Amino acid sequence: MRTQARMADSLLRGVGGRTVLLQMPAPAVPGDPGEQLGLAVPQFQDVALGPVVFRKVRAQTGTADSPKEARYELLVSATAVGGLVSSLGYAAAETLFAQAAGVVIDGKTFGITWCASAEAFGEVYLYRLGLRGAVADFL
Repeated sequence: MRTQARMADSLLRGVGGRTVLLQMPAPAVPGDPGEQLGLAVPQFQDVALGPVVFRKVRAQTGTADSPKEARYELLVSATAVGGLVSSLGYAAAETLFAQAAGVVIDGKTFGITWCASAEAFGEVYLYRLGLRGAVADFL
């Protein structure tokens, strides 16, 4: 592990780092006739992801008729993401987040809208995820 990744992990833990659950589709069961016909209910597995920092992004202004949805951001340790990418067999972190069904934080599910990485000296040390969720969920 490089110095930048260790520093990012320490900073994430120091500013209230926590663990969240990344909802991933469960692998298909080979030979299951119900699944082959599309009759099976999709299953998900929750994978722990941490340290992370969850924060609200500055709200955009909307009109009274169409208020803007609350937006959130999740800062994720690159070392944690690297471990998940290799253990789940994905080629890249972006693919992992694109396949995820959402992120569960305090019992509420947020959808992932975008993913960006922060690099130093050619190595990723942090991932930023844009999250969306219903405003009513946070009241």
